[in-house]
Amino acid sequence: MNSLANKNVLLGVTGGIAAYKSAEIVRHLKKSGSSVRVVMTESAKEFITPLTLQALSGNRVSSELLDAEAEAAMGHIELAKWADGILIAPTTANSLARLASGRADDLLSSITLAFDGPISLAPAMNQAMWSDKRTQENLDSLISKGFKVCGPGSGEQACGDIGLGRMLEPIEILELFSSSFTQGAMSGKNVLITAGPTQEPIDPVRFITNKSSGKMGYSLAEAAIESGARVTLISGPVNLETPPNCHKVSVETAKEMHEAVMHHIKGKDVYIGTAAVSDYSPVEVKNSKIKKDGSRSPLNLKLKENHDILKSVSGLEERPYVVGFAAETDGLIENAENKLKNKGLDLIVANDVSNEEIGFESDENEVTLITKTDQQLIPRQSKKKISKKIVEFISRRINEQNN
Repeated sequence: MNSLANKNVLLGVTGGIAAYKSAEIVRHLKKSGSSVRVVMTESAKEFITPLTLQALSGNRVSSELLDAEAEAAMGHIELAKWADGILIAPTTANSLARLASGRADDLLSSITLAFDGPISLAPAMNQAMWSDKRTQENLDSLISKGFKVCGPGSGEQACGDIGLGRMLEPIEILELFSSSFTQGAMSGKNVLITAGPTQEPIDPVRFITNKSSGKMGYSLAEAAIESGARVTLISGPVNLETPPNCHKVSVETAKEMHEAVMHHIKGKDVYIGTAAVSDYSPVEVKNSKIKKDGSRSPLNLKLKENHDILKSVSGLEERPYVVGFAAETDGLIENAENKLKNKGLDLIVANDVSNEEIGFESDENEVTLITKTDQQLIPRQSKKKISKKIVEFISRRINEQNN
């Protein structure tokens, strides 16, 4: 189930006796490296408590269609945007009918209408209900619409009957669910990514830096790992967890980042420079804290230009596919195109950091991918989803070059 690593999985739990197995599904999803959020129908709460699934998932369980605590009180839109895949386990006969008819009168069914990714169902019901013609018609309708069905299995049921309708075991469901996700577009590739800000010291307690949070670079590292790449992440100071299965190198200054990149670049197939590297650093770093002298006269700092890491990488004789980022406050496309040309890049990702909603510290972004021959806008969405599209774009270009 490697394809579940770093995935956002929304687990829907409906009201059937098999709901007790949902706790085990959450546990296996977390163990596989997924982030899990749970949506329960009201009847599901009669079989398993929201507190149990909240404790296991680490996230608040949702059940209200109009949630005052959700973004704009529209939890179905927020959760649909967040999820990479939806698994409904158990899926009762009533839920099958609700989904097949396209109803949106509870949170779970509304999310499925607002979601544009893979949805898997794990049926669980009495054998007679499963074999009923109306249930089978609903099932056929959902399959024709792209829903994936995991099971059911055959065996003894809670009511004492024996036959088809029993929900598959959690590990069986997740093996089938994981096949909904493709993996391996960058299988075997070695990728080097820089992320976060740098800090250029002035004295022992002060430094020059910027607002970069590192979120974009870390999301790209996760996306590249999901796609099968071996990733080295060189990071400035950030407050983010290191992605699993990633070799992380921590640095502080632009000089340290340049040295780390040049040390690790050999043998890499792709270099993605998302770090907001300081262009300048103080010529002199004071050994003790600079004190005010009471004169109120200006303090002058003399700065020197730092090494251009992107130029250093793109200038290598055996260079990887080089990707840069242009964080601009004005003249977005023009400045990005100039940077693409002047630094000899294969691709530049341009984003407008003057808009705080898609700037350095936000969880969302909107970017334009620019090469020598074309441009592609990726509309506003989570940095995680944008990162996946950037990695997909890069993998296509690399494959085109190799063919």
